[in-house]
Amino acid sequence: VAYMTEALGVGPESRVLEIGTGSGYQAAILAEIVSEVFTVEVREPLARRAEAILRRLGYENVRVRCGDGSKGWPEEAPFDGIMVTAAADRVPEALLEQLAPGARLVIPLGREFQRLHVFVKGETGVEEEIHFAVRFVPFVWPESGGAD
Repeated sequence: VAYMTEALGVGPESRVLEIGTGSGYQAAILAEIVSEVFTVEVREPLARRAEAILRRLGYENVRVRCGDGSKGWPEEAPFDGIMVTAAADRVPEALLEQLAPGARLVIPLGREFQRLHVFVKGETGVEEEIHFAVRFVPFVWPESGGAD
């Protein structure tokens, strides 16, 4: 959590998108650092539970949505950083498109063997940094019928 948060490279004025709300823990960490957090969770019970917990704890700068994380949150884009907290087999193109210039996408990639990747959106394209091995739950692609 700490490494991914640091790799995102965001600050007090930043608007961040998180994909994979889960318990809401990472969203709460981000909410302490940035001005706005938008978080998407594909599993409705998890999204509703996290939203209730975050509200109860007083996180007014976090918005929770239940939906397809691979599509991001286009109506709120661009984002100063996007963090994915589930391992995907590929980068959702919509997430790269929703990055502001100079922003980063932090995402674990791979199935059995996963590595943390950081994509930085520059003026001439997107640069990729590959970091160390990690282990995350699988990213849920809705076109797979809810399976990983």
